Amino acid sequence: MIRRRLLLGTLLVLLATAAVAAAGWPRIAVWAAPDKRATTTRSAAATDADRLFWTTLHGGEYDRIPTALTAVKAAYLQNPNDAVTASHVGWLHIWRLAERARHAPARPEITDDAVLARKYFEEAVRLNPKEARYLGFYASLLMAEGSIHRDEKMVRRGFFAMKDAVAAWPEFNYFTAGYSMSTLPVESERFRDALEYQWRNLDVCVGEKVDRANPDYARYMGLETKDGPKRVCWNSWIAPHNFEGFFLNFGDMLVKAGQPDTAAAMYQNARHAREFAAWPYRAVLEERIRAAATNVTAFRSSEPAPGTPTLMVRSPFACTGCHQQ
Repeated sequence: MIRRRLLLGTLLVLLATAAVAAAGWPRIAVWAAPDKRATTTRSAAATDADRLFWTTLHGGEYDRIPTALTAVKAAYLQNPNDAVTASHVGWLHIWRLAERARHAPARPEITDDAVLARKYFEEAVRLNPKEARYLGFYASLLMAEGSIHRDEKMVRRGFFAMKDAVAAWPEFNYFTAGYSMSTLPVESERFRDALEYQWRNLDVCVGEKVDRANPDYARYMGLETKDGPKRVCWNSWIAPHNFEGFFLNFGDMLVKAGQPDTAAAMYQNARHAREFAAWPYRAVLEERIRAAATNVTAFRSSEPAPGTPTLMVRSPFACTGCHQQ
């Protein structure tokens, strides 16, 4: 009888162990799978798609986004280990989402671009985790997608991922963080944070605290550089009017905050760029300066009426304001 009980007990232990092993095997199998690794070479299809990507973006050819997406996605499917190609797919989806005001009213399916952009930037971050620009875009898209689906956990994941992105490259990601949160209610803490991020962006670009009462940037123009992390504080081949677009957005955010006088001074800083005369949106800036005080109410609207002035982030030049040649 004792021996029978021992055998039965041993059998039950073995069965229980087998059951635990069976339940844990899927996790072990996933853990043991090889990591996705970035490629060390780029295909001819990828470099051709790059040229089309930049031609389309720099030309401000919003309606050609589907053509560019087809080429870039074909290159990605040929080599899904290319971080640059993955980021370009994500960027085209961001652009289509951001400038949806070009085709008002926006179709409900435009929100799919947020999901796809987040997915491709997630891939880019996996393949090149040291590229802080990818992390900043990924973080902003987590917040955007979370807001669309009312998923507060996703929003918070994005918020804290953005803090990591800012720490990794503040000159770039203070702007990304502030811009992505500029549509939040003016009375919210996160909007106040977004506005502060723009001030801190200026501070890290020039190496001192910029005068909040008189933000005249003329004194800093001699600091312009094409090298190192501070290169993103100025115009470049990637963003030919980054400087002008930054001050247009900052002015818009100050108007929304109820500071039209400071906003007018901030807008005027865009004129310091050597490339200002060639900027496609200089007339927009001049109108912003003239209408700073009257735009306060309009910029605070969560659903601006068609044809009324609105924040840069909601405009048909949300991306091309910096990137169009």
